[in-house]
Amino acid sequence: MEYHPQPAPGVARPWAFPAPERGSLPNGLTVLRCHRPGQQVVAVEIFLDAPLDAEPEGLDGVATIMSRALSEGTDKHSAEEFAAELERCGATLDADADHPGVRVSLEVPASRLAKALGLVAEALRAPAFADSEIERLVGNRLDEIPHEQANPARRAAKQLSKELFPATARMSRPRKGTEKTVARIDSAAVRDFYDAHVRPSTATAVVVGDLTGIDLDALLADTVGDWSGNTAESRPVPPITADDTGRVVIVDRPGAVQTQLLIGRIGADRHDSVWPAQVLGTYCLGGTLTSRLDRVLREEKGYTYGVRAFAQVLRSSAPDSASGATGAAMIAISGSVDTESTGPALEDLWKVLRTLAAEGLTDAERETAVQNLVGVAPLKFETAASVAGTLADQVEQHLPDDYQAHLYARLADTGTVEATAAVVNAFPADRLVTVLVGDAAQIADPVRALGIGEVSVVTG
Repeated sequence: MEYHPQPAPGVARPWAFPAPERGSLPNGLTVLRCHRPGQQVVAVEIFLDAPLDAEPEGLDGVATIMSRALSEGTDKHSAEEFAAELERCGATLDADADHPGVRVSLEVPASRLAKALGLVAEALRAPAFADSEIERLVGNRLDEIPHEQANPARRAAKQLSKELFPATARMSRPRKGTEKTVARIDSAAVRDFYDAHVRPSTATAVVVGDLTGIDLDALLADTVGDWSGNTAESRPVPPITADDTGRVVIVDRPGAVQTQLLIGRIGADRHDSVWPAQVLGTYCLGGTLTSRLDRVLREEKGYTYGVRAFAQVLRSSAPDSASGATGAAMIAISGSVDTESTGPALEDLWKVLRTLAAEGLTDAERETAVQNLVGVAPLKFETAASVAGTLADQVEQHLPDDYQAHLYARLADTGTVEATAAVVNAFPADRLVTVLVGDAAQIADPVRALGIGEVSVVTG
């Protein structure tokens, strides 16, 4: 039998996160473009500097309603016509409001980019904000709130924010508003918020995909280049303060067969030099199925299907901003266990944290984390949407355009001792706010016996 020779491996090519080109339009709109050959679905992310902190008092949720209303009709198209035009382009358009601002996201085949971008420009330039559409969106949002309250994970997140931040801080309240505040929103409130905060001079558009044969400069000039607005500067960012006094809050759900865990505090964001080490250490603690938390709570004890540790940036400001604050990230551990195992699971979780502080990470854990985080990067950014989303994250967090490109090198250079110090500082066993959504009658006493903080019970 004749065997074909085994193929020889090719030469490994170094990978780096795509570098964008930065420019601006005469109307003040900042543009980041990134040519990605072969990516025939172009992704566009437009960041609007309309943060939740800018919402008027008593109108929490108006930014969310405004973002949803951007695609619900313009001065040229009704809501139905606008949706039909997008469908003809084969495009998807979404918008969402978060603490840093509003993100408008478009995905469309490269061959129809001109038409779709024209629709986006129309939505930004002249949204209708018709009374009937705003009333419908407000009604939809009011219908969502009870479902969010019933969801243990969302209820835990809401309570943790309330616990960490002062009541006067916007971050302490639900991102999309409460029943009371959303019910007050009308078309006039939406229009006022749009007029005050949506303008090209403080917006950034990110365009990623195969731009072969596309005169992007001319296309942008003909679409979003016609968008005009006032040239006011970005509003100052208030400092972030948080109370991470160790304590436990139980959101009572009588009869619940599971307990949702959310344990967190506020820590460093991406501007801090410790961020790469924090990412690496947090991954070792609870970033994957082979992490310490899963190894103990899932594999050894069988308490849960999985527990994760993570850091999520809430809001960042430029390091030299007037506020002097660089922002903060939510550092947390999340998962669920059956009701009877709540006490034992928390006891073992705290043992993991204390053992980590006493003995540190191993070189093997650090090596596995680097391989998983750095090695998977080329796959993570295969699509134009993933690249555009990351670039837009950098924009809203006031990071340099090459931040992501350098992050992987910094991760690879981070040692075991650095990663240990970062994760131990991020998750100090005596300064964690623990939120449990479950049956207080069954879990309160076992949790009190652990001595991990004062225990209080709230309803709802």
